[in-house]
Amino acid sequence: MKNEPQTLFISPKQTLRDIFLLSLGSILCAIAINGILIPHQFVTGGVTGVALLINKFVPLELGWIYLFLNIPLFAAAWMAVGRRFFFYSVFGTLSITLSLLFVHLPIQLEDKMLNALLGGVILGVGAGLALRSSGSQGGADILSVMLLKRLSISIGSTILFINVSVLLLISIFYSIEAVLYTLIVVFVGSKITQIVVTGLSQRKSVMIISRQWEQISEEILKDIHRGVTIIRGAGGYTKSEGNILYVVVTLMELGEMKQIISALDPDAFVVISDTLEVINYRIGNQPHW
Repeated sequence: MKNEPQTLFISPKQTLRDIFLLSLGSILCAIAINGILIPHQFVTGGVTGVALLINKFVPLELGWIYLFLNIPLFAAAWMAVGRRFFFYSVFGTLSITLSLLFVHLPIQLEDKMLNALLGGVILGVGAGLALRSSGSQGGADILSVMLLKRLSISIGSTILFINVSVLLLISIFYSIEAVLYTLIVVFVGSKITQIVVTGLSQRKSVMIISRQWEQISEEILKDIHRGVTIIRGAGGYTKSEGNILYVVVTLMELGEMKQIISALDPDAFVVISDTLEVINYRIGNQPHW
């Protein structure tokens, strides 16, 4: 069966939200790059790092270099992710290009370590806000979304890998000190990006082994309104058979679930695990791209 073409604009409210997130994210990234990275001779990874390297030798505005380097990536975004992501990523790339050209806010901190940490935080928040929209700012963001959709590799891991790889290639043009400070920027930025993108949409999978499994299951269904899967199991040592409950909840619902379990069976064996991606119409947190 042929897939229906992706809707470009879900609603006017969603469109305004996406434009706002992309614009704000671009401004924050420009503040970090123009206000911290360039004045302190720091670099960064990905396409931005390559643009900074070219800017070191070519008398061309950084924003234009970034735009030109992103053009080949748009074809990949169109084919691998979708039309909506493509068009919003074009807007995001143009937005950060203009921000790099016109947003210059010097940040005066004497300690280089603090500059590296602050630069990573601002870059991470800016990139994360852009990825919370229906698009991206281009560059490594496009590749990270492609790998998340195709291989379920987390955005933070992909961005960190790409950034470090590019940084190693261009480190011969910068001092060891600048490279080490840049590693701090890259690491902090990738972690902050992952936090902003995931946010409170993170899901937790919970496995519960309890003699009171029936009551616990009923309370979860009644109070939290989440589905419960009952799995037959047996103890490896005792050989006694029993039921195991498997539930997926949001981060906000986890506390209430633990209270329910503790009240009904303080001796219950509970395993709580992080999830990367959950696909379901009710509890799913699959990518919106």
